[in-house]
Formats: sequence, C-alpha cells, structure tokens
Amino acid sequence: MEEKNVSLSEEEEVERLAEQAQIRREKLAKLTAEGKNPYEKVRYDVTADSEYIKANFDSLEGKEVSIAGRLMSRRIMGKASFSHISDRDGLIQIYVKRDDVGEEAYTSYKKDFDIGDILGIKGFVFKTQTGEVSVHCTHIEMLTKALRPLPEKQHGLTNIDLKYRQRDLDLIVNPEVRSTFVKRSQIIREIRAYLDNLGYLEVDTPVLTTLEIGAAARPFKTHHNSLDIDMYLRIETELYLKRLIVGGLERVYEVGRIFRNEGMDAFHNPEFTSVEMYQAYTDYKGMMDLIEDMYRTITRKVCGTDKITYQGTEIDMGSPWTRLTMKEAVKKYCGADYDEWADDAAARECAKKLGAEVEEGEKATKGHVLIALFEAFVEDKLVQPTIIYDYPVENSPLAKRKPSDPAFTERFEYFICSKEFGNAFSELNDPIDQKERFVKQVREKRAQEPGCNAQVDEDFIAALEYGLPPTGGLGMGVDRLVMLLTDSPTIRDVILFPTMKPKK
Repeated sequence: MEEKNVSLSEEEEVERLAEQAQIRREKLAKLTAEGKNPYEKVRYDVTADSEYIKANFDSLEGKEVSIAGRLMSRRIMGKASFSHISDRDGLIQIYVKRDDVGEEAYTSYKKDFDIGDILGIKGFVFKTQTGEVSVHCTHIEMLTKALRPLPEKQHGLTNIDLKYRQRDLDLIVNPEVRSTFVKRSQIIREIRAYLDNLGYLEVDTPVLTTLEIGAAARPFKTHHNSLDIDMYLRIETELYLKRLIVGGLERVYEVGRIFRNEGMDAFHNPEFTSVEMYQAYTDYKGMMDLIEDMYRTITRKVCGTDKITYQGTEIDMGSPWTRLTMKEAVKKYCGADYDEWADDAAARECAKKLGAEVEEGEKATKGHVLIALFEAFVEDKLVQPTIIYDYPVENSPLAKRKPSDPAFTERFEYFICSKEFGNAFSELNDPIDQKERFVKQVREKRAQEPGCNAQVDEDFIAALEYGLPPTGGLGMGVDRLVMLLTDSPTIRDVILFPTMKPKK
C-alpha cells in the first residue's frame, strides 16, 4: 500500500477518502450492471488458511487449495501480478496470471478490485524464486466489495481515537492488535481451565439488580418498564456467589462483565471483565497460594516463560511472590510504625509529619492513616509480584476480622508494576457483624452522596443467617492481566470496544 501523505490536513484527508469511496461505488455500480453483484455470494468453501499452508508446505506443494481473505496489497506487472491476502492467521501471497485465470477475470482483477476487497481464490501451492510460500491462482473472484478505502500508511492505523472507535478497522490494518485479542481469548480460556481443574463450577449471576448497595463504587441506573422499578447494573458478583456457597456449591467462579459509573484512565474503563472465585473451607492464605500458582501457570502457558517484560520492566512470575502485612510494608517504605501510635491522634500527627493527606477529626482513625500512608508511599514501590495482607477493618466491610487483632481483617491485595491486580478475603460469615458493617457503609454513602438509594442487601444477610461455611474469596481484573501479558500500556488496548464519548 502507498505511504499516506502525512502533510494533508484533516479536511483534505477526509476529502481524499470521500473521493476514493465514490470511485469504489462507481465500480460497484459497474459490476452490478454486468450481473456480478459482489454481495450475492452466500458461501465460499475454504479448504486451507495462510498459517496451515505455510506450516504444511512440504505436503501441500503442487496441490490445489481454496482460500479466502482480504486483499491487502497488489503489484501489477503486465500479464501477471502478485498480491497479499489477509485471513484470520495472517498474510499469504497469491500469484495471478492472465493465462491461468482468463483474460476477463484478470482484467476485472486489475480494474475492478481494490485494496480491502474480500476475495475467494483457488490455486496450487508453490514457492517463488525468493522462497515465499504462495498460491498460484487458477480462479479468482470477488466475494465482497469494500466501499471504504483502508488507511494507506504502511504502518497501519495510527490515529488513537479512530483505533478505539473503529476497532474493526484497527484489526484489519494492525496485525499486532489482532494478536493481542487472540491472546486475550487464550488467557480467559486458561483461567477457566485452571479453575475447572481444581473442581470449581462456573456460574452466571444477575447483571441487573434491584438494589444499590452501599459499596464505594457508583452504579449505572436504569428502569424496568414492566415492573416499573429502578434497577442497577452490577458493580460486583460477590454477594450472589457467596449465596451459592451457602447453597452448598462450595467452589464457584464467574467470568463476568462489571459496570461502574466512574472515571476513565489507563487502568479503568466503566465496563470491564472480572473473575471472582469462592471456595468453602479455606481462607485468605489458601487464596494467596491459589492466585500465585494461577498467575505462574497462565504466564507459562500463554507466554512460554516465567519472565515477561511490561513497559520496559522485567517481571519475574516464577519466583515466590513477596508477602508483607500492610503494617510491615508501611514501616519498610516510609518508616511509620503502626504499633507505636498510641491513639488516632498520634497516627494523624505521624501522617502530617510525612506529608500524607488524611481527613481531620474522628474520621481519620489509625486504620485510615495506615491506608493513606500505604497509598502514598508504598504502592509505587511494588513492582515485582507482591501480596499485601491484613488490611484495616475500616476499608474491608466484607472481610473477616483477624482473631488475634480485631482492628485488622484477613484480606489481601496483590500488586504488579505498582498496580493492584486483585483483592481477596477470608469471607465474613457472621451475619450480625456483616449487617452492622453494611448499615454503617450505607449511612456513610448516603452522607457522601445525598439522593442516592443505597440499601442493605437483606437477602444476603438472610443467606448468611442460614450459615456460610469458612470461605476464601478472590476477585481479579481480567483486563489488567491481559495488559500485563500483552505489554499493553492502557486498558483500552485490551478491550475490543472501550467506552468512548460519541462524536459530534
């Protein structure tokens, strides 16, 4: 394809593309008038694809194959021409000779066909003098006419807004993008395989709920016309999954879409994919072992190695992950010692000396200060895989308190490249304690967001009253794992159609 003239203004480029699109429509009208409607074909029998032909050249040489794909390049050389066809696995060269396909077909190939058209080709497999595996055409036909021209820049689609807004076009012209989403599918498949092998049951829970719970995340709100009630897109799958543990399923997980009506940045999209898993009769230590082994297993299967590179930093998935309590991590990286704080006021004074921002007055407890110091001084240091555990009860409303220290909960998060990738608990199964925490959470959310309809999930409390066995639970972001294993700098690179503001 020709190099795009980068000196063109946006208006000139739009005009150029419009002119090319008009020419293509004129070609379509000509083909239709000749009885060659390029949208008429309903089926084309494909016997081989590009990767298969290249991998099996020795056995296929000289044999006939039928292939189909998008025309990506063309070199017209009089009575014979070379082109490249793109299919789901990559590119393969075709050799089109007038004497083999016929003069009428060859003339149409030169005059009526355009880059981007979808073709059906029959021919025999051979190698050119330069050693490139190719298909020598004996029959060529147009299966679909592309009415819009592809970007002509040799390095593919580079307009970032257009890449995300028109992912179909991005996939056509940028092979590495296609590779990212093939790998995404493989990662999700390996997650399922890992959990299935451990006896977990994959389930589906409601996406639409009737409650706005008291969690910090803000939900998307809609209205159910038939029932005449407001409903909310789920912000997590946790409560339903734990009700299934109550019901005796014991090991469950869900790969699901989550929706949060919040900001967007390189690591956040309002709609994203998570995996939540729950296992009866284990605790957060058991979930630590599970997630570390899962990440190591998936990395080896998808990337073929324990060591990967993310944005220039080598990450070692093979070595044992570092494990620190939040108190230990804060003391290690900023010197503040939680155990030396006599009371909440002493904690606030420590934060002030270190320059960390915390709320004034009673809202800033020792636990709140510890969290603030962790976020300010520790998170950016956690480059290699690290588990931080034993979180203050103040920000862990669903986790079980530590029997040895009720100010803390049996909760952990794990960090890679200074980002949190997942969250886990020894699940709180005391219905009285749980309701008290929910009531407090709802009260605080209503105070922060006047007019919100936050409520306690009484159905979940009722389920706990029937008895939730000791349970370990974990939630992880699929998109962030895909980012890590594909070396993608932003979440929009690993979501096929990320949320975009509509164009005017």
